[in-house]
Amino acid sequence: MVQFRSQPAGAAARQCGTCALCCKVYHVPAVDKRAGVWCRHCEPGVGCAIHATRPLHCRQFFCLWMTDANVPDAWKPDHSRIVLTIFPGNGFLYAQVDPGAPQAWRQAPYYDDLRRMAKRLNEQGRHVIVFVGDVATLIMPEEAVPLGKMSAQDNFRVEAAFGPKGPTYRAVRA
Repeated sequence: MVQFRSQPAGAAARQCGTCALCCKVYHVPAVDKRAGVWCRHCEPGVGCAIHATRPLHCRQFFCLWMTDANVPDAWKPDHSRIVLTIFPGNGFLYAQVDPGAPQAWRQAPYYDDLRRMAKRLNEQGRHVIVFVGDVATLIMPEEAVPLGKMSAQDNFRVEAAFGPKGPTYRAVRA
């Protein structure tokens, strides 16, 4: 969950170690790095070659696996191929998937976990959105709703409908 802090809180015993997936999935303008490609300063499995002078954005970023001890070890990004963050603008849970493993979020235990998280967050008026590059999918407790190309700043509302198999949802851009 996009956490911007100087130090991780909550899961202090966890360290990035060999994980550097955030250095691939996110756009970092300060080093002219596009989302979905490895940062030229990253050595996958090793870490940042400019760690001491890395941009402030990188210094302040901690994924949910690092900040929340309740996130299971299976969700460590270098294992799951998914970086979980909370977007500060709306409190939504964003799952940024490695474009080299675009179906990772559909695998066990991730999809079932995302649906459980969606159930809990929906009760708070928040949502779970999976991004593979800029293609977004809204996760609801009963289904995954394709949103298409979207940025973290785009707005939408969720409308419920009831079909023969129970509730279904659609997202309408606001």
